[in-house]
Order: sequence, then structure tokens, then C-alpha cells
Amino acid sequence: GVEGIVQAYSACLPHIRFYGPTNFSPIVNHVARFAAQATQQEAASQYFILLIITDGVISDMDETRHAVVQASKLPMSIIIVGVGNADF
Repeated sequence: GVEGIVQAYSACLPHIRFYGPTNFSPIVNHVARFAAQATQQEAASQYFILLIITDGVISDMDETRHAVVQASKLPMSIIIVGVGNADF
């Protein structure tokens, strides 16, 4: 559940170094491929949730916008959470 996600994030945070550029389209496209494969199955049994936690502005906004629009037809949700003082 959400509590487990928060605990995992808290445990990992001291070991993470944030850096740029912040390109989201590659990971959106990667997860979208899994979701597209799931639609090929006879029974719709999988749904994907991509959670992106970022400290920066999206560097590839046009590519990300295109990837999100393409993924909108698939069994997946994308959640982007901004942390820090950047202009999200």
C-alpha cells in the first residue's frame, strides 16, 4: 500500500543523488511497451502504474507529451511527483 511506498522511499532517499537532464519519455515508453503487451492477452489481467518522483523540470517535454498521449490508450496510469523547489 501507500505506507509501504513511503517507507521504501524514505529508506532509499539517503542513497539517491539527483542529477539532470530529466528525460521522462524513455521510461514512459518502456512501461508503455509492457502495457501494450498486456493488451495482447485474451483476458485483461494487468494494469500498470508508473510513479515518477523528480526534483527537476522535464528536459524532454515534447517527447514526454507525445509518449503520454500514446500511453493514454493503454492500461496504465502515470503519476509524477515533484519534490524540492524546482518549477514543476
